[in-house]
Amino acid sequence: MTVQTLTDASFDVAIAEATSPVLIDFWAEWCAPCVALVPVIEEISELREGTLIVARVNTVEEPETAAKFGVTSIPTLLIVKNGEVVQRIPGARPKRALLAAVDAIIGA
Repeated sequence: MTVQTLTDASFDVAIAEATSPVLIDFWAEWCAPCVALVPVIEEISELREGTLIVARVNTVEEPETAAKFGVTSIPTLLIVKNGEVVQRIPGARPKRALLAAVDAIIGA
């Protein structure tokens, strides 16, 4: 599964049409912890394919969406289910911790 790139223009529609929970990674290219998290996010996307949608929002290029969700530091990950934020994960976390958070929401 591919990690989706969401923009200010596409975010609301993508979340509204999501048939599974969505893990959203708010990041920026200049953020070293964000860059280090990329392979973890991609692996989670593959491991939970079919039960989780994984997306990324570049906070520099898409500031409106970041502001809408009160993202003031990055990386910040949100888990959205049925259009509502059900969990906020600030900072880079190990894969094990992120999977536990995701699995608690998707029931894996």
